[in-house]
Amino acid sequence: MNRTFSACAIVTAGALTLLYLTPPPARGQGSPAASNPQPDIAKLATKKTPRLADGHPNLNGIWYRPLLFLGAAEQDGDTLKAVNKPDPAFAAAIAPLPPMYSPSYKPELVAKVKEYNEQQVKLDPGFFCKPPGVPRIGPPHQIVQIPGQVVFLYSDLAGNFWRIIPTDGRPHRTDADESYFGDAVGHWEGDTLVVDTNNFNDDTWLGDNGLFHSDALHVIERLTRNGDTIDYEVTVDDPKVFTKPWTMKPRTLTPLTDPLDEAPPCVEKDSPNMVNLEHHPNPR
Repeated sequence: MNRTFSACAIVTAGALTLLYLTPPPARGQGSPAASNPQPDIAKLATKKTPRLADGHPNLNGIWYRPLLFLGAAEQDGDTLKAVNKPDPAFAAAIAPLPPMYSPSYKPELVAKVKEYNEQQVKLDPGFFCKPPGVPRIGPPHQIVQIPGQVVFLYSDLAGNFWRIIPTDGRPHRTDADESYFGDAVGHWEGDTLVVDTNNFNDDTWLGDNGLFHSDALHVIERLTRNGDTIDYEVTVDDPKVFTKPWTMKPRTLTPLTDPLDEAPPCVEKDSPNMVNLEHHPNPR
């Protein structure tokens, strides 16, 4: 893919490391080590929470998203553990990055996840420039909020994406086709915006580790503004493949002043250069 981050194995480990250690300073989230040093989240959270005329917290803005890594998958009993194993130098630049754990797959599907993880560079839809879907795309880079509607904008490794989320009380559509980003509706629970999304296709993964899902995927995102921060939490359920819902590690978003940049088009060019199945976590 003609992008600075590569989601696949390439000719040499040295070349892979070079790509992995040089993220672009644009695309709305900046270079973690340079343009956005570790913010004082506690201090930002103590500021007065801004509100719109309707009384709801103002989520408008461009937001810095801490990166998460879903690393190599390892079997742990009848579940699969996703171990955080980014390149040490890059990990040090954006530390701390605690380990993440995978969903609890049904025992008969654990082997399938393991196989998909091992074959990631051949099977991962994200490697072939397909939309990453939810929750893999992560928190929004920019939020545009008006009465009755919020819009999430993303400048992603795979291109530019958006989600238009009604917050006027309407239910999920019954005539919508399945899609990469599903059908989302939002509502407010106090100061928390809750985004409920269903009607996904099954052509995305939840992470880089072979974490597949079915068309029964159901995602709940919760965004709570505290001062100049937004707490972003995600719960994922898929009764066809999970034994229980999966709550991902929360992230705290902090404001950015740089404008959101347009992502270049994603064009797959890496496949001819692959010589093995080695791969690394894909930062989002």
